[in-house]
Amino acid sequence: MFTGIVEELGEVVGLDRRQASAVLAVRGPVVTADARHGDSVAVNGVCLTVAGLAGDTFTADVMAESLDRSALGALRVGDPVNLERAATLGSRLGGHLVQGHVDGVGRLLAREPGEDWEVVRVGLPPALGRYLVEKGSITVDGVSLTVTEVTADAFAVGLIPTTLRLTTLGRKRVGDPVNLEVDVVAKYVEKLLEARASAPPHLTPSSGEIA
Repeated sequence: MFTGIVEELGEVVGLDRRQASAVLAVRGPVVTADARHGDSVAVNGVCLTVAGLAGDTFTADVMAESLDRSALGALRVGDPVNLERAATLGSRLGGHLVQGHVDGVGRLLAREPGEDWEVVRVGLPPALGRYLVEKGSITVDGVSLTVTEVTADAFAVGLIPTTLRLTTLGRKRVGDPVNLEVDVVAKYVEKLLEARASAPPHLTPSSGEIA
């Protein structure tokens, strides 16, 4: 579990592509400072397992599922990546609950610079639109952000100078892909409501009972 608060901007230093997987090597002095084999690190919002360590660099195996459902497959050596270690029970929840399980890939549609922040619009895969609400949370490339506007096929977020400076979102160009993870609470609520709607009448709580 993560919080969507990026700890450092790492760098891809190796990418070994295989038939249905890849081995990713990332340099990140902060996240490797106390890393151990088997630890979880979010790379651009994708939860990966540390498979090897060498100084300030870690390697991780990226399976076909992750390559297919995220933008990790588009990375190249030298690219910057957002890094966050898994949260502990004593961590501050500065963002929101993030699983590191990417739901889909969006693309930057527009950047609108402002005096103190920048509005970024992102194209939204159709299946994810129902999970977004204005002022709700979404994770974009591992960064916890507040949705400022939602349309049928896109959403907007506001980026403060710190986010622009310390994450990949300050460097993304129009047309670039980004990993998206919607709020997991919304998905659980949807599942529960579907189960309730399809339950036989005798198993559905009456209006006088506690659901």
